[in-house]
Amino acid sequence: MAVNLATIESVTKVYGTRALLDGVSLGVSEGDRIGVVGRNGDGKTTLIRMLAKLEEPDSGRITWSGGLQLAVLTQHDSLDPKATIRHEVIADRADHEWLGDARIRDIIQGLFGGLDLPGFADGLDTVIGPLSGGERRRIALAKLLLGEWDLIVLDEPTNHLDVEGIAWLAKHLQGRRSGLVCVTHDRWFLDQVCTRMWDVQRGEVREYEGGYSDYVFARAERSRIEATEEQKRQNLARKELAWLRRGAPARTSKPRYRIEAANALIADVPEPRDKSELMKFANARLGRTVFDLEDVTVKAGEKLLLERLTWQLGPGDRIGLLGVNGAGKTSLLRAMQAAYATDGDVQPAGGVIKVGKTVRLAYLSQEVAELDPTTRVLQAVEQVRGRVDLGKGREMSAGQLCEQFGFGKDKQWTPVGDLSGGERRRLQLLRLLMDEPNVLFLDEPTNDLDIETLNQLEDVLDGWPGSMVVISHDRFFIERTTDTAYALLGDRRMRMLPNGVDEYLERRTAMAEAAAAAAAAQVPAVDSETSGLSAGDLRAAKKELQKLERQIAKLDQQESKLHAQLAEHAADFSKVAELDAQLRKVRDEKEELELAWLELAEQV
Repeated sequence: MAVNLATIESVTKVYGTRALLDGVSLGVSEGDRIGVVGRNGDGKTTLIRMLAKLEEPDSGRITWSGGLQLAVLTQHDSLDPKATIRHEVIADRADHEWLGDARIRDIIQGLFGGLDLPGFADGLDTVIGPLSGGERRRIALAKLLLGEWDLIVLDEPTNHLDVEGIAWLAKHLQGRRSGLVCVTHDRWFLDQVCTRMWDVQRGEVREYEGGYSDYVFARAERSRIEATEEQKRQNLARKELAWLRRGAPARTSKPRYRIEAANALIADVPEPRDKSELMKFANARLGRTVFDLEDVTVKAGEKLLLERLTWQLGPGDRIGLLGVNGAGKTSLLRAMQAAYATDGDVQPAGGVIKVGKTVRLAYLSQEVAELDPTTRVLQAVEQVRGRVDLGKGREMSAGQLCEQFGFGKDKQWTPVGDLSGGERRRLQLLRLLMDEPNVLFLDEPTNDLDIETLNQLEDVLDGWPGSMVVISHDRFFIERTTDTAYALLGDRRMRMLPNGVDEYLERRTAMAEAAAAAAAAQVPAVDSETSGLSAGDLRAAKKELQKLERQIAKLDQQESKLHAQLAEHAADFSKVAELDAQLRKVRDEKEELELAWLELAEQV
């Protein structure tokens, strides 16, 4: 029988006149992996802070098993700013000591991308004080995971981690015996890690068995029982469940519910997006040209990020952009924005970016724009526009869109200065959408948003008729809102990923393994004396590599042209079928050439 680690009995917590938690009773047992979800401000963090002995309840009690070893990751670390990473994480152990421990190596590699801590000037001997909040958070997480604990409490552990880091953390936590309670908005992570869910709302906490997908099903089933037929048809939980069921098989973590019941529940729910209809709208609003990049080179200072990139963002394209930090994702969007904002006068370091005449671009950056703190929420939205056309006949007033994004009638009159970080992010999104753009650049749009708000944003984007590029480490959001994925892998090129995030992770794993093998053998990649090739063979191999790169670049151009033709002939189904067959052939050929390139690159 599982050992009980912590018990919450009739706990109440009040802030001002509002009861965040009202008579809540819960329990955490050995081996439990619990995900905590709910709107920002509804009490998720307060609940886990009390569980972690950082806050006291106003009434009720929380008891812990005797001798409980408890670890907590809060949103504010307690690292010594004068200490080095080595001191805080591995207790000043010499390299030969910790390198001999596979567990330590795995955690360092998983959270920092390499045993030499790439990105930190002095590796393990980097002083913590000057580091960014995101870097400090990864250090705090590494320090926690190196310990042995009975119960781990994590508040937004995926913040500041990239797609690879999140995938590694999920796998690591699956393999630990510790109990886990975790607040996160990352739905893919919840599905991979959690076996139970706590839903915090309006003072109550409802428990669900299974991961995020199972929770969505149970929530949709409850809505079905409680709602009228028309309300059911419009229910976002059922829409999200439909997407989950139609996506990759076995998204649900365990078959706890009858598949027949799930399928019956979504039988009348259409696909999230009518792609052909949206493409017609996009063509009508944008014409043929949106953004055309020809031989573009992008730099950040003296650092070369992208070289001779030829790529096309067409009408109605929904692109997810993946890549390692520093590979140039944000720099690429900024270069495109600069060309738009200056009517083509400002161009990147090399090449040309052409912008369509009808483009209306909205760019959500990672920085939250500052507004007059005395301005009310509704006023801040109405400053942009009073009503907005969201496509497919959906027109909303500023107040209605505010409500859809979680700003109820009372909250609409809150001064901007009193909003939380997540609420300001929501307001920033609202103001962008109110301006009726036809092209969206979204750089980490999920930062600080709760899951319910993410559902609302996804619903708005489902019917939004325009072109879109999304940069995000939130795998669920990328897969849910975009149709095509591209990757920047740090080699100054952009690659299409037919298999999406899974293919990106496979490519990154292959690159890491090749780099590790080269480092272990101490073989410089281009040193003819240690490559195993003669000087003549090395020259021939390099020529072949260049030839393959030229062939791949030509196929990239063919692929872009085919995408444009698909958009142009979206209403001609026979033509679309013909072009789609050509596109598949080009992709297959490009994949073969890329594999040949990887094999040859390993030799030289």
